Amino acid sequence: MASASAAAAVVSLLYWCAFLLLLLFLCSTNNGSYAYAYINNNNNNNNGGQGRHDALQIQTTSLLRGTPWHCSPSNPQGNQYYDDEGASMMRVVHRHGPCSKLSTTTQNTTNIHTAPTRPPLTRNILSLDQSRVDSIQSILRPHSNPNANDADLPAKSGLLIGSANYIITVGLGTPKRDLSLAFDTGSDLTWTQCKPCIKRCYTQKEPIFNPSLSKSYKNVSCSSPRCSQLTSATGNSHDCSSATCVYGIQYGDQSFSSGYFAEETLRLTPTDVFPNFLFGCGQDNEGLFEGAAGLLGLGRDQLSLVSQTASKYGKYFSYCLPSISSSTGHLTLGKGSTPENLKFTPFARNPRETDSFYFVDITKIRVGGVTLSISQTVFKRSRTIIDSGTVITRLPPVAYTALRTTFRKQMKKYPLTDPVSVLDTCYDLSKYKTVLIPKISIFFSGDVEVPIDLSGIMYAVDESQACLAFAGNSHASDVGIMGNAQQQTLEVVYDVAGGKLGFATGGCS
Repeated sequence: MASASAAAAVVSLLYWCAFLLLLLFLCSTNNGSYAYAYINNNNNNNNGGQGRHDALQIQTTSLLRGTPWHCSPSNPQGNQYYDDEGASMMRVVHRHGPCSKLSTTTQNTTNIHTAPTRPPLTRNILSLDQSRVDSIQSILRPHSNPNANDADLPAKSGLLIGSANYIITVGLGTPKRDLSLAFDTGSDLTWTQCKPCIKRCYTQKEPIFNPSLSKSYKNVSCSSPRCSQLTSATGNSHDCSSATCVYGIQYGDQSFSSGYFAEETLRLTPTDVFPNFLFGCGQDNEGLFEGAAGLLGLGRDQLSLVSQTASKYGKYFSYCLPSISSSTGHLTLGKGSTPENLKFTPFARNPRETDSFYFVDITKIRVGGVTLSISQTVFKRSRTIIDSGTVITRLPPVAYTALRTTFRKQMKKYPLTDPVSVLDTCYDLSKYKTVLIPKISIFFSGDVEVPIDLSGIMYAVDESQACLAFAGNSHASDVGIMGNAQQQTLEVVYDVAGGKLGFATGGCS
């Protein structure tokens, strides 16, 4: 009996030793990341007051992994589908992802119009993004600002198509030809490349639109009042070729498109057809358009898609941008079913009514449960636009410094590493399996809180490095920009006629 009791005691001791060793192993794994999560779950104030409800504990593999090279659409019904209220809903895809017709995985080998073979490097994306931002600043910067360089740019250039990351497919002509167009809330004129490409056409994935094969194509004459509308939509005066109206538009990176101003039948869905849609039929096109057939303008001008379809959709549209490029989002034209958590903020006054941009008022920013101490005058002085084509959100210098300081304080457990382009708060996370990321919310006028998805808080650079996905402007008066990284997964609703912008979480994944 004594021998049996002794044996049982030994087994019990070994069991508890093994348990303690396992516990020590778990607590020491990943340089203490599990212990760090435990500390924050107990609302310890050693990390800037951050508690468990103010941070996201994530697996680093989910943050730093590459994009799965297969399409996982949010809606399996194909390219075009409808909501239950009958509004036109079209699928939105990332131009470099596997769901895009521009990617090599979907490429038709018989098509001589080939697309780029791999996504651009992060530094290239951020460089293009900064070029777009610089150009927008050139447009909106007061003419009295000595830093402005307006002489080098047309009055309404600066809309950099190169960083417009999201595309939709529309039908043009009779019979219909499907075209993949980048959509942009900062542009007005819709255009596509057209044969015979009198001067030049860049390489695009799909066959170039041939107006001679369409029964519904018509050029706009130079004497038509519609020709004069090009000035506000492009910032350039129209020209004439014989009796035909000619448009020209130049973007901030010196990309450009010019050609015939024309009307054609536009098909957004099989049932939503718009005859006599005004667009640019490009005969001379060059720049960083990266395989897309052209541009779909969602700005405020009378030539934008929003205005030309107002009789049906009432100048009301919304979109959701997917958080990863292997998923899909949507662009909805018209007022469909309304999300229960939708909240609206009024559009801010546009200082120049000729501008296409949508202005909003930021009132405050919260990081990891801490409301940043930023004077209201900081945001009022710079003003803010929301832009589907800019990637990284830009803030006034004072606001960005406050955000960065608080974010770094709450991320002090993790080692900082070298900046990447405009991103100056970057971390080496290669030794961690889990990390705790502070939540970030942006508040707009009307006390509208917009929680930012993880994809808009941390921008993954490679398999080990991720950066805070915000940047600061150079000057306090430079306009702030809410970029598309911070809009991901949100349902973003533009009630243009009603003068307000709405946000709802959970619009897509």
